[in-house]
Amino acid sequence: MTTKQSALRVAKRLDEVGFSDIVQIRNKVLDLRASGQTVHAFHGGEPFFETPETIKYALLKAIVENKTRYAPSSGLEPLREALAKKLREKNRIPAQPDDVIITAGGAHALFTAFQAVLNPGDDVLLFSPFWTPIRDMITGAEARALLVPTASARRNGITKTLEQFSTPHTRAIYYNTPQNPSGTVFSRSEAEEVAAFAVKNDLIVIADEAYEDLVYESGHFSIASLPGMFQRTITCYTFSKSYAMTGWRVGYAVAKEPYMTALRKLVLYSTNGVATPMQWAALEALSIPQITIDARREQYRERRDLLVSGLREAGLECEMPEGAFYAFPNITNLDKDSRKVSSMLLEKGHIATIPGVVFGAQGEGHLRFGYAIPREAIIAGLKALKECLHHAQRRTK
Repeated sequence: MTTKQSALRVAKRLDEVGFSDIVQIRNKVLDLRASGQTVHAFHGGEPFFETPETIKYALLKAIVENKTRYAPSSGLEPLREALAKKLREKNRIPAQPDDVIITAGGAHALFTAFQAVLNPGDDVLLFSPFWTPIRDMITGAEARALLVPTASARRNGITKTLEQFSTPHTRAIYYNTPQNPSGTVFSRSEAEEVAAFAVKNDLIVIADEAYEDLVYESGHFSIASLPGMFQRTITCYTFSKSYAMTGWRVGYAVAKEPYMTALRKLVLYSTNGVATPMQWAALEALSIPQITIDARREQYRERRDLLVSGLREAGLECEMPEGAFYAFPNITNLDKDSRKVSSMLLEKGHIATIPGVVFGAQGEGHLRFGYAIPREAIIAGLKALKECLHHAQRRTK
């Protein structure tokens, strides 16, 4: 006789879905600060500048003018029109307003994309190291993430590596450029290889372009702009990074049918759309001149160069990141266990970093340092790092 399982349980598809290690580290930092301690905060992923005043005033104006009622769940038409224009001109993606949907941040766009295309038992090729929530989003769709080592793929050939890791159940490729945590930027020729593989194997590409405005040398390239790729790509964006709107929770996705109808259903029944005043503020954000965005990128470049130079002076091997606002130094000369090194730095030097292993097995042996902080904070943090490593080395002698 079988025993009936209790109804007081959650859905089994959530059994393997965890919480981000980054959130746990953030909580430790808050505890230290609450106790009056100074923390050198390299762990974060938010822009160093505040939300521009014009965006704030656009929000207030929308509220004063009573633009607070339900918007269409897919988003305000003027915002979708403006985004379609931006996508055509900046990303070279031939989008129309009906191809754009507004989401509650870039993470929501990615979540709906995976839910829209994945069935239980599907596999997703996932370049690794990767932004930590992605694997849980795939797992939550009852699919499986197949980790593709980015460094090996670039060294041995994108096509060859994707063929090596693909299975008969592969349904999609998660394609993130610039990458979090490594700052890797895929070139146009690499995008063309991924696209050709997707076409040959009839795969969907879920493109994450959250850091599109933070590419320092080569320039950003959208894979959906390639011939035949708009039809098989869901591209996800956010207002968080370019406009310092992390807490505003506004993002968007662009896709063709049949995927757009699926995305509309998922947005409708998850959030019923983004708060109306936030959308009017997002529309104002799009009017910020490109020259302003470019100037901020140069400020990030200065911070990048300062941090990487300091990490190398401290004895850590570190490649120069090509995009985003993270450095990903190798710390195996200290210990192969990135959690151990991260904990040591936080405990001994109050230096907050993210262990590389949380970004996938390919991230082990590294730490993520964010440089979206004031220059003075980078300088102070590097000084603390050198002192902490010096004391650690003396203790081991």
